[in-house]
Amino acid sequence: MFKKILIANRGEIACRIIRTARRMGIATVAVHSDADRGALHTELADEAVAIGPAPAAESYLNTHAILEAARATGAEAIHPGYGFLSERQAFAEAVTRVAGLAFIGPSPEAIARLGDKIYSKKLAKAAGVVTIPGYVGEVIDVSHAARIASEIGYPVMVKSSAGGGGKGLRIVRSEKDLRQALLSSHNEARTSFGDDRLFLEKYISPLRHIEVQVIGDRHGHVIHLGERECSIQRRYQKVLEETPSPFVDPKMRAAMCAAAVALARSAGYDSAGTVEFAVDKDKNFYFLEMNARLQVEHTITEMVTGLDIVELMIRAAAGEELPLAQPDVKWQGWALEARIYAEDPARGFLPSSGRLVHYYAPEEGMIGAATLRIDTGVHEGDDITIYYDPMIAKVSTHAPTRVEAVNAMSVALDEFVLSGIKHNVAFLSALTHNARFREGRLSTAFIAEEFPQGFKSRAMDAVAKRRFVAAAVAAKLARTKRASGISGTLNGPFHGSEKFTVALEAEQFAVDDAFLTGGKLFCKMGGADYSAGINWRPGQPVLRLCDEGQEYAIQLTRLPGAYRLSQGGQQALVAVRAPRAAELAKFMPKRAKPDTSKKLFCPMPGLVVSIVVDRGQEVKTGEPLAVVEAMKMENVLIAERDGVIGEIKVKPGDNLALNDVILEFV
Repeated sequence: MFKKILIANRGEIACRIIRTARRMGIATVAVHSDADRGALHTELADEAVAIGPAPAAESYLNTHAILEAARATGAEAIHPGYGFLSERQAFAEAVTRVAGLAFIGPSPEAIARLGDKIYSKKLAKAAGVVTIPGYVGEVIDVSHAARIASEIGYPVMVKSSAGGGGKGLRIVRSEKDLRQALLSSHNEARTSFGDDRLFLEKYISPLRHIEVQVIGDRHGHVIHLGERECSIQRRYQKVLEETPSPFVDPKMRAAMCAAAVALARSAGYDSAGTVEFAVDKDKNFYFLEMNARLQVEHTITEMVTGLDIVELMIRAAAGEELPLAQPDVKWQGWALEARIYAEDPARGFLPSSGRLVHYYAPEEGMIGAATLRIDTGVHEGDDITIYYDPMIAKVSTHAPTRVEAVNAMSVALDEFVLSGIKHNVAFLSALTHNARFREGRLSTAFIAEEFPQGFKSRAMDAVAKRRFVAAAVAAKLARTKRASGISGTLNGPFHGSEKFTVALEAEQFAVDDAFLTGGKLFCKMGGADYSAGINWRPGQPVLRLCDEGQEYAIQLTRLPGAYRLSQGGQQALVAVRAPRAAELAKFMPKRAKPDTSKKLFCPMPGLVVSIVVDRGQEVKTGEPLAVVEAMKMENVLIAERDGVIGEIKVKPGDNLALNDVILEFV
C-alpha cells in the first residue's frame, strides 16, 4: 500500500480524499494555486505545495507543476479527484510512464476509450448498448455542425468530448443559435479540460438522467454499486441527486446495470467510474457518456452500500483485487445529496463570488432516523473566487425511506448558514418541500418547469406567516430585554408586555400583549392567543421556534429597521414596529429607481471574454453584445431591445464586479 499520495485537486473533493487516506494511514500532499493559499484542503493535508497562479490553466491544469510537487514530496501516487485533469489520458500517462507513479484512477488506455465521449459512444455501440442518435465524431466547424444538426433534427445538444459536469454543453433549438453555442462550448471546454473538441447528439425531452456507479480492478473484475438519479439540474449541471431512483423498477435496474458493467468490462475498466444514461418516459434508456473518474455524487452510493469508493480506488491502483463480488453488494435505505453553490437562484443561477462572512454547517450525525454527512472544502472567511467551480459543500442524508431522507435534508438545509455571497440553500430547501419532487416525478426540465421565473421564495400560507411574525417579535423582545440590562441604555429593567405592528413584506399583523418568559413567547396575534417555544440569543444566526410540537430552525439576519427570515425555502423581510411608528412609516418617501434602460450591466462577477459589438453599431433584440466568464461558465449577454451602441466601458480581459456597466446605448 502507498505511504504517501498527492491530490491533484482542490476544494471539497481534496478534503474528502484526505479523509479516507488518513483513515488508511496514508500521508497526503495537497497542491494549491495562489488563490487557494490557506484553503481548507491545504490545512488538512500533511504537506501543501504551491503550483501556480489562480487561473486553472496555470495551476490545477499544469501537469509539470503537479508532477514536480509529487517528486519533491516523495509521493508514490496521485489522485486527480474530479474535473481538471481527472479524465486526461495525457496526464495519466505522464503520471505513470513519465514520473513512474501510480495513478489513482483508470488506466490511460481506459481513459482513452471512455473518457473521450466520442470514442466511448463508438465503444458503447460495439458493446450493444443503445446510444442517443447523433454524430459519432468531432465537429469540424459551424457549417459541419449545421449539416449534422439538420440531419439529426433540432433540438440538438452540443457537448464536450473531453469532460462532463455540464461544462461545454449547450442545447440548440434552431440554426440561428448554433454558432454562438459552438463558440461558448469550445471556450468552456478548453478552459475546463484543456481540450475543446465537440460533438452533437439529439436532445430528448422529457428525459430523466440516471447513472450507474461501477468499480473495477486490474485483475479483470468489474461490478456495479447501483444507480443514482440526477435529473434535478440547472445549466445542465446536477443540483440534487438520490439513490435509488424512484423511477427505476427491478427489471429496468438489472438491465441498466448489466449494460453499464458490460461497457466498463469491454473497455478494461479498472477503477471507479460512472455510466450515464438518458431515460425517456417509457423507461427506455440510452447511453450518454461514461465519466472515467470519481463522481461528485459518489457520497450517496457510499451511504446506501456502506462502501468507501475512494478507498476502493486507492486499493485498485495499488494492484489489489476488489474485496467483494457482485453478490456481496447490499443496498440499504435511501440517500440524497444536495449541492450548495455560490450562485443566485433569482438571477438564473448565475455564479456569485465574495467572502464567506458567515459559514456554519450543521454537525454530522443523526437527524431522527437519518444520518447526515457534510462534505466541504471551505471555512468561514474564505474568498469564493471567479476562477473555479462555485460548489461550496455537499449535504447528504441517508434514511430507511425516501420520505425520511427528504425530511432530514430539509432540516439540515435550514441549519446551514451562509452569508457574504449569494447561495442556493433556500432554493434547495424549497425543492425538498415541492410536491412534484416528493412524488418523484422528475425530469431534467424540472427546475425550468417548476420555477419558470427563477426562484425567490416558496409561497407562504397563513401558518407560515404567523410563524415568521412570531420569530421576528421574539427577536425584537429578546434584543430589547438584552439592551435593558446594559447600564445606561434604558431607564430601569425591561418588564411587561409590548404592542407591535408587524409588516411581513406587504402585509401587516397586529401583535398585542407580547412578552418572553421561561423560553416562551406569549402574545395575541390578530386578536387570538398565540404561544411558542423560543431558543435564541441576540447575535445567533438561527432562531429555534417550537410551534404546536414542531421545531423550526429559522435563519434570522438583522437589517436596518427589519429582519430577513428564511426557513423551508420561504424567505421574507419582516419589520417589527410600535403602532405609531408603523403609521408614520407609511409616509416615508419611496426612493425612485434610477433609469438603467440604456445600460448593460454585468450580471455576475467575472472576466470579460469578448465584446462582440462596436460603438455606433445597430443591434436587434436577441443579438449578442458581450461574453463574460465566471467559475468555468460562459454567459452570453444579449440585447433585450433594438438599439444603437454608445460608449463601451470595458475591454476583453477586464475583471468585473456584479452590476459593473459594460456598455451604454445611445
